[in-house]
Amino acid sequence: MKTVLIAEDETSIREFIIINLKRTGYAVLEAENGKQAVELFDAHADEIDVAVLDIMMPELDGISVCKYIREKNAGVGIILLTAKSQEIDKISGLMSGADDYVTKPFSPSELMARVDAVYRRVSLLKEHAARENSEKAITLGDFSLNTKERLLYKNGKPIDLTQIEYQILEFLFSNPNTVLERSAILDKVWGHDYFVDDKVIDVNIHRLRGKIEDEPAQPKHLVTIWGMGYKWIV
Repeated sequence: MKTVLIAEDETSIREFIIINLKRTGYAVLEAENGKQAVELFDAHADEIDVAVLDIMMPELDGISVCKYIREKNAGVGIILLTAKSQEIDKISGLMSGADDYVTKPFSPSELMARVDAVYRRVSLLKEHAARENSEKAITLGDFSLNTKERLLYKNGKPIDLTQIEYQILEFLFSNPNTVLERSAILDKVWGHDYFVDDKVIDVNIHRLRGKIEDEPAQPKHLVTIWGMGYKWIV
């Protein structure tokens, strides 16, 4: 269950945030001050994916809570709630390890979009760490993708790849014999909020074929599914 810790001393704002988080499918832990936030984090550290912290809270301010969480866990996403007059605090918060901030007053859609974006990044990092711990290579036919070394081998011989080429191949190797749409590849490799032209994918696919296919003009493994995307055929 994706879980958010919300720490906000103003009851009306906290309840407003909680309602919208639950509507979006999040489980919520709530605190009305910084001290409670730290106590909740210590009790549920393994469950919390994102923390939403108001900067101005009694007993312990949001930046102090941010620092505490970041020291304990580098993987938790942190969003600060700030006022327009707190420009210096925004910078201090980001320097202390916050991933993002939202300025009050804010709309439900804005906050949920920020929470979703941070949650996606946290999830991807967790997936990557779990994959590295559980496997060293993905082997498909004559090809082996070493996820520790981030290298591709064909019949035991290494093939040099750029970072982007590796990420595309890792996505394809993780979904063999499956059509991956261009939009899915863009989101996976470049990120949901990063806008690039589809042609960037085509150029990298063309380069990859030159490195891995015996006959790049007639690919047997990295094939185009016209009007849809690309597929790795085992």
